[in-house]
Amino acid sequence: MTLSEFARRCGGTLHGQDSLFTGFATDSRGVQMGNLFLAIKGANVDGHDFAPQAIAAGAAGILAERPVEGVYILVPNLVNGLARYALSLRRDYSGPVVGITGSNGKTSAKEFTAAALSVRGDVIKTEGNRNSEFTSPLLWHDVSPLTSAVVVEMGMRGFNQIAHLAGFTKPTIGLITCIGTAHIEMVGSRAGIAQAKGELLQALPPGGTSILWQEDDFLNDLKVLAPGPVRTFGFDPHSDCRIVGYKALNWSSSVVRGELDGSVWEAELPVLGRHQALNAAAAVLAAATTGVDPQEAANQLRTATLPPMRMEVREWNGATLLLDNYNASPDSTVAALRALSESPSAGRKWAVLGEMKELGSFAESGHRMVGKALGESSVELALLLGEGTRYIADEALIAGYPAHQVEQTDEIDLALIRRYLAGLKVGDVLLIKGSRALGLERALEGG
Repeated sequence: MTLSEFARRCGGTLHGQDSLFTGFATDSRGVQMGNLFLAIKGANVDGHDFAPQAIAAGAAGILAERPVEGVYILVPNLVNGLARYALSLRRDYSGPVVGITGSNGKTSAKEFTAAALSVRGDVIKTEGNRNSEFTSPLLWHDVSPLTSAVVVEMGMRGFNQIAHLAGFTKPTIGLITCIGTAHIEMVGSRAGIAQAKGELLQALPPGGTSILWQEDDFLNDLKVLAPGPVRTFGFDPHSDCRIVGYKALNWSSSVVRGELDGSVWEAELPVLGRHQALNAAAAVLAAATTGVDPQEAANQLRTATLPPMRMEVREWNGATLLLDNYNASPDSTVAALRALSESPSAGRKWAVLGEMKELGSFAESGHRMVGKALGESSVELALLLGEGTRYIADEALIAGYPAHQVEQTDEIDLALIRRYLAGLKVGDVLLIKGSRALGLERALEGG
């Protein structure tokens, strides 16, 4: 695309010589030759200040809110300009668009859904976690006449954000994995999370299908927001896409079996955990909504590539490490502990758990929820790091967890993790789970 066409589509004005550009960059350090650099003004860093570096690195131009050095496209507001650009491309596409959000599992559900829909042909999906108001619009740049389906992950950091993303994505199918506790600080309560996530359903067209978790506490609240058919997934017998069997094969794969509209389907997943079985069922249901045979969709799930540090399996001197450090909420931590407990092991099962962030007034009860799950698990030794984990330790002891099997410190002490790593024997399994901000995986550096 030319810079002048981009300017026309985003409602901006081109200053300087027109040329073709290829792709986008949001960090001046990652600019490749011919990129359009987005001068994003953040809380601590203003991208406009790095325009000279971006041009020097080969950027074709800068998308900016004020004049900068070199060729630039001036827009009154970067977020609105990107949304306008994406909407101009979305209007040219007539295939199915699946919007996905949820407190937990949305990235895994996105990957599984894209794999399931690959039966139809070429699928464009949100790459990595590029699900913000700055990065989500860029996906539409890659859509072509050969695209058979689009799968869009939508992050939520407050009210009206998903409404904004859905405004230019215009999904035809809306999938909400669950209403949990992640980012609860932003909206005050789980009811607030349901309201914010429900903005996806409100953006669907009159005939658009809503796909929801049958066991969700907020199922009925979400159903009210749905403008069209509602279909559910889950272990519950009332689920439209019901999981009837789950089995962990090893630390990196599992088998899930389900039923949908009288058809039985079975899939091998490249990951373990009942929570991943739910994501798989949601994906099969989403694909089936577009006309894909459930078993054909299920066959493709083994090809899904899940991002790093989401129950990522690593070998460590004959032991197994489960890295689940992309993010942590009470729900996802409980799910990780359950997956660890349910899976077969030749050795001991240990866990390193870091405190969970962005829980606001839910901090104590959220950590206690994890403590209860730890107390009921088969984990034989637990290291708890961070102030909030005091509540995990306390609740685990209340649940009957032996005091000599738990170690808690308010510090994020990587040396302690390394001590646990050194104590692993062949056949042991260690789960390392914590919020992204803690960087617990740094303990593995040099290992």
